[in-house]
Amino acid sequence: MQKWLAIVGIGETGLTGLSPVGRSLLANAEIVVGGRRHLAMLPAGDRREKRLWTTPITDSIEQIVQRRGQAVCVLASGDPMWYGVGVLLARRVPDAERTIVPAPSAFSFACACLGWSLATVETLSLCGRSPALLRALLYPGAQILALSADRTTPATVAQLLVAAGFGASKITVLEHLGGPQERLIQGIAASWHIDDLADLNLLAIACLPDTDCGTRQQSFATPYSRLPGLPDPVYHHDGQLTKRDIRAVTLSALAPVPGELLWDVGAGCGSISIEWLRSDRRCRAIAIERHPERQQYIADNANALGVPHLEIIAGAAPAALQNLPQPNAIFIGGGLTRPGVFTACWQALRGGDRLVANAVTVEGEQFLFTQQQQFGGSLTRLAVQRAEPVGQFLGWKAMAPITQWRVLKA
Repeated sequence: MQKWLAIVGIGETGLTGLSPVGRSLLANAEIVVGGRRHLAMLPAGDRREKRLWTTPITDSIEQIVQRRGQAVCVLASGDPMWYGVGVLLARRVPDAERTIVPAPSAFSFACACLGWSLATVETLSLCGRSPALLRALLYPGAQILALSADRTTPATVAQLLVAAGFGASKITVLEHLGGPQERLIQGIAASWHIDDLADLNLLAIACLPDTDCGTRQQSFATPYSRLPGLPDPVYHHDGQLTKRDIRAVTLSALAPVPGELLWDVGAGCGSISIEWLRSDRRCRAIAIERHPERQQYIADNANALGVPHLEIIAGAAPAALQNLPQPNAIFIGGGLTRPGVFTACWQALRGGDRLVANAVTVEGEQFLFTQQQQFGGSLTRLAVQRAEPVGQFLGWKAMAPITQWRVLKA
């Protein structure tokens, strides 16, 4: 099969800005696919078949794949492989059947305008995605570039920054980058009131907290770090919360790797799966919880801590585990001794994958000891004491000890 699919990046300068290769691929195409803005750049007398993107975009992807063998050219904004349609098409069309010709990305243009280092900025797309994703990227001094969904996105982001304690942040809206209509509009999140904007824009955020967060007390109160062990008060819960110190050890045992999938079985308020996701944007997680109120806690916590894409499965294990994507790691925090839960989890793992389970009851400890004798792994007893007031003095208050089993499946 010859290369039939061309994915060509196009900028604000339109067809005149295409490279010779991109111009040739477009000229030889039988079918041209793109957004309304891209297709409007074609000559008025162009009689070739033209297809607009549909909603959901997966329908358009399927239609393109069905044209296999015909000369198809997809026009995409900037670099198609950076939050672009090229990524979706590359998953469906083999390398030998496609050609990708990128243009400079909006992120590259923005960094050139602002003097920011593209290697160190945080980038994301808010096109069809929740603005809550920004919460995971906020920290003092962060430089964030976000592709806007439309002209309303900057105002939405400004409100989010104020609510998160970053109202002093500087916002720059960059429109029509690289073209003759290029424009920069700047303001402060707390006083943002600009709505006369183009739908096609990119958002640059220079993060600045409302108060000095350099003190020990303030840094503990605000969840800036992406390392495991966020302060307990950042979670809404009904008592079913893996406490901070135990949570940090548990995430260390689970050892998240970018792109891996976690099952959080008996998720409680979702703290383990949330901090798994916060470790890297490529990580995936599914929280399984049977209590409706706790399911809402999970959703609220995930949204507040910048991981609204956490998948929540309503139901009790083991039945709720059927037909889920195969995990790389499993944490059992609730329902450990329920018949069939461990067996279903163990069978879902492949060789080399890992399971971590925490037990607080004697019965749970006994169960873990039995499984450790059969499958190996290590048992650890975690006992934490915290200093709390005793009259005018401080005394040590012990938390309930936790027995943790961690094991790699052979």
